[in-house]
Amino acid sequence: MSESLLTVRVARVKVEAQDIYSYELVDPAGAPLPPFSAGAHIDVRIPGTSFTRQYSLCSPSSERNHYMIAVLNDPNSRGGSRAMHERVYEGSTLDICVPRNHFPLHPEATGNLLLAGGIGITPMLCMAHALHDEGRAFAMHYCARSRERAAFLTQLDQAPFADRVQCHFDDGAPAQQLDIEALLSAADAGVHLYVCGPKGFMDAVLAAARKLGWAEERLHYEFFAADVDATGAALEVKLARSGQVITVPPEQSVADALIEAGVDLTVSCRQGVCGTCLVRVLEGEPDHRDLYLSPAEQARNDQFTPCCSRAKSRMLVLDL
Repeated sequence: MSESLLTVRVARVKVEAQDIYSYELVDPAGAPLPPFSAGAHIDVRIPGTSFTRQYSLCSPSSERNHYMIAVLNDPNSRGGSRAMHERVYEGSTLDICVPRNHFPLHPEATGNLLLAGGIGITPMLCMAHALHDEGRAFAMHYCARSRERAAFLTQLDQAPFADRVQCHFDDGAPAQQLDIEALLSAADAGVHLYVCGPKGFMDAVLAAARKLGWAEERLHYEFFAADVDATGAALEVKLARSGQVITVPPEQSVADALIEAGVDLTVSCRQGVCGTCLVRVLEGEPDHRDLYLSPAEQARNDQFTPCCSRAKSRMLVLDL
């Protein structure tokens, strides 16, 4: 097994809310697990399937004896969450990657605003523990369809930072529902925003922040699912280091064409949300279809995600 992969045992499976299970993962021999920072995720290879899925670590980063993830059994998913719920039990073993963090806390923020929608509570729970332990200012707002569908409510009620958490339920009284623009308008200039949850929720929060003039460097977010089409017009990709030109047919993604041609390219989510396959673009104009790069980063056209993005120009020259 690669040094970047670990085998862990599922020590506990717990129902956290309607359609949400948590999974406590431990080293089979009882050894400490590799360290991670708040906002990190792991890739999980789901037994008996070809699926690899990304899940945020929601346990405190100070705890090395286990990792905790939570999984929503989403009827609209591509099958990974359903497989986790149906195939993974206490005592199961899983192959996972070592934690990676594309969603870290900003070290110089004078305040931190954590906005979670549904299952997006998972990285926020870890962030809240880290911010509390470090004595840093923060507030969390947790939005869910109903109390029954909100995970970790007991943990939040009993947490030492419980007074900094507000919950908002779609089926609750209008007075308790979140006014995103009012919340963001009241934030000081040194506050950074962190948002995770369903795409519609994240789009609404980020659109409101940009409308109010929040600078991109104050906006932090991570998508874990996207409905993306990686097909399109045929194009050519040139590898700058060798001069090799690879034709990408309409029905194939750029990443798959590169891998088929023998290029050493690591791909994980295949939806443009994790950034694993990010490649530098030296010439040409990408057709960005990812949710990983910010609008400003996409506008620079100096990198793209070949798992889902294509090209507006006839050819892309890549730093490969």
